[in-house]
Amino acid sequence: MNTAFASPAEDAAAHPAAATPADPGMKIRVWDVPVRVFHWLAVGAFAGAYITAESERWRLLHVSLGYVLAGLVVFRLVWGLVGTRHARFANFVREPAAVKRYLLSLWRGQPEHHTGHNPAGALAMVALLVLPLVIGVSGWATYYEVWGGWTGDLHEAAANAMLAVVGVHVVAALLSSWVHRENLVAAMFSGFKRGAPQEAITRTWRSVGVLMLVAVLVFGWLQWRSAPGNGLLPAGGQASRVQNSGQGHDDDKDD
Repeated sequence: MNTAFASPAEDAAAHPAAATPADPGMKIRVWDVPVRVFHWLAVGAFAGAYITAESERWRLLHVSLGYVLAGLVVFRLVWGLVGTRHARFANFVREPAAVKRYLLSLWRGQPEHHTGHNPAGALAMVALLVLPLVIGVSGWATYYEVWGGWTGDLHEAAANAMLAVVGVHVVAALLSSWVHRENLVAAMFSGFKRGAPQEAITRTWRSVGVLMLVAVLVFGWLQWRSAPGNGLLPAGGQASRVQNSGQGHDDDKDD
């Protein structure tokens, strides 16, 4: 396997100039497979964990999805340092002046076109990487009852904050798709966006994306195999059933 994570062309510029609205470029490969797999697995993990948060019956599923989300974020942090050009934090995390300039361009009706994440979208990306770590650590502390009861409040607050950021992110993606006349949601499936030919990534790293899927599936299978009730019931609930069943038999013997 080639040990180089990006070609010299990908490293030529950490902050490529934004194309003008009149010259957005051609369709090029922008998002590698690991970025796209991370995106949609994280969507599914957070949605599933949030939906099952209040259910004791699905508690183990909730916890498992939380672990998956935290693991995905750890991977994305690493990939943000060594991944392909547009996946790197150095490519899209900008200074406040760049965010202001981009927002002003939207206000003037002449939006800057960015091949990767735009400066405003980068803020949402940072939040969507930090919040899952807070959720994961506070959830772990709550589940194992360490550090006191305040971790449960932090866990719930961080989850609700992430839901709000996700909502803003979705609305912003739809509005940006309309403003830039480019389907950003479809781009996260296909990997293609508009840009200059020299800004295209030269390798998609499909093998890494496949390994990500395999790792998540294996982890899910191990959780399901080791969980009481095949992962549908919390350990405490299952143990209570067994204990109560045993007590019932003892009472019958006494009679």
